[in-house]
Formats: sequence, structure tokens, C-alpha cells
Amino acid sequence: MIENRPILDFITHIVLIVGIVIIAFPIWVMFVGATHEGVRMVQVPLPLLPGDQFFINLKTTLLGSGLEGTKTAPVWLMLLNSLAMALSIAIGKIIISLLSAFAIVYFRFPFRMACFWMIFITLMLPVEVRILPTFEVVANLGLLNSYAGLSIPLIASATATFMFRQVFMTIPDELLESARLDGAGPMKFFKDFLVPLSRTNIAALFVILFIYGWNQYLWPLLITTDRSMYTIVMSIKRMIQAAEQTPDWHIIMMTSLLAMLPPILVVMTMQKLFIKGLIESEK
Repeated sequence: MIENRPILDFITHIVLIVGIVIIAFPIWVMFVGATHEGVRMVQVPLPLLPGDQFFINLKTTLLGSGLEGTKTAPVWLMLLNSLAMALSIAIGKIIISLLSAFAIVYFRFPFRMACFWMIFITLMLPVEVRILPTFEVVANLGLLNSYAGLSIPLIASATATFMFRQVFMTIPDELLESARLDGAGPMKFFKDFLVPLSRTNIAALFVILFIYGWNQYLWPLLITTDRSMYTIVMSIKRMIQAAEQTPDWHIIMMTSLLAMLPPILVVMTMQKLFIKGLIESEK
């Protein structure tokens, strides 16, 4: 029986609307700032309605040589660097985690569970904890100012390995036996059976890991000294701290707006698979 509680429903909707307004208002201010001239953004009161400079600011920001005085790369190049880093981290984590979970679940080798728990324990060692030794290793390998240096140290993922292990453990043993009877080897079983059955989980994990890689700030800040390798997130901070000049807020707002688009597009494109992958419990 479904109870009709109009007062509780009304309060719930009010709370949701207030939460949406609190979250969306800064995004609206950012969009409005991207549509005005820089001088207007330092005047009082702050504009809350869009202006007529959106496409001019977009062209100046995206195709320009970077914000003057901030020593950053062009915005299009920073977006490309962030995209390469996010994709490398997401795809690399998924591939390594799939293979690790496959080995742990379907192969019997000495210290198998010990290896799994060693991987799981690394959850207590994020990049921030091991930042100095990781930086030293990357520097000694000559990977500073490179896409490999940006992505490889962040590729391993205990969370993804644990997730795929749980998914593989729900797959019936009869499927493995029938694959063996058909003459399928381990990698064929992995490619033709396990990967398709894990499609929704892979999609959900890809969204999470892409956003994780896109939002990285500390690691790119440490290992990039060449402007051509700057990422978009770390460069927004440099734009705000422009030395001896008033920040060009219309350019900074447009840059922030452009930085939001790739994660939003990924979430919107993979929304159905993302939700299905998070709630799916049976194969």
C-alpha cells in the first residue's frame, strides 16, 4: 500500500529545490561571468543575467595564447592534456583491474589471496601519502613533463580490482565449464564472456575514473614544469593568482566553464549504463 502524505512530499520537494539552487547558483554565476566583459565582473552589483560577449570570450579563451601574465598554455592545449590524462587513467585502471580480478578469481596459484589483500591494502596509500617516493621514481625514469608521467603512477586501482572480483564471483561456474567444453582458452573466456558480462560495471567505473583523472590537481602540479603539459584544473588556479594584475574574470569563468564540459558530457552519454552498473546485482 502506498500512503499519500502531501505534507511530507511538499517538504521533500522544497528541500530538493533548495539543494539544487545552492549547487546550481555558483555554476550560473560562472556562466554569466563568461558572457560579460572583464570590466563588468569587477563592478558592483555583480551581474546575474547573461551578457552578449559569450562567443567573443569563447573564441578569445579557447583559441587564444593563454591568459596574459599567468604563464599558462593555451586553453585548448590544457583541455587536450587533461583529456589525455583522464582517458589514460580511466582506461588503464579498467584494463589492469579486469586482468587482476580475472587472475585472482579464476586461477589457483600460491598466495593468491595474499596478493589480493596486498592490492586491497593499497587503499590506505593514496598518492598524497606516497607523493615523494612516487615523484622520485618518475623523475629518475625521465617521465617528468610527459603523458606517461601524468597517468602511469595513478593507474593502479584496488577499488576497481575489488569491484570486478565481486562481479566475477557472481558468474556461475557452469559458464566456465561450458566454455572449456567448447575449447575456449582462458583469454578467450575472458574476452568473449567476462568482458561483455561486465559491460555495465565497466561503464560505471569509467565515468567515476574519468572524473577522478580529470580533477587531478596535486600530481600534475608537481611533475609538470613545461607549460605545454599543464592541465586545465591546475591552470585555473594560476589564472586566479595572476601576478600584479587584476584577474580577467571573464576569461577565467569561460575556462572554468570549458573545464566542466567533458565530465558532464561523459556522465550524460553514459548515464543509463552508469546507473545500471551501480545498481545491478545479478547477471
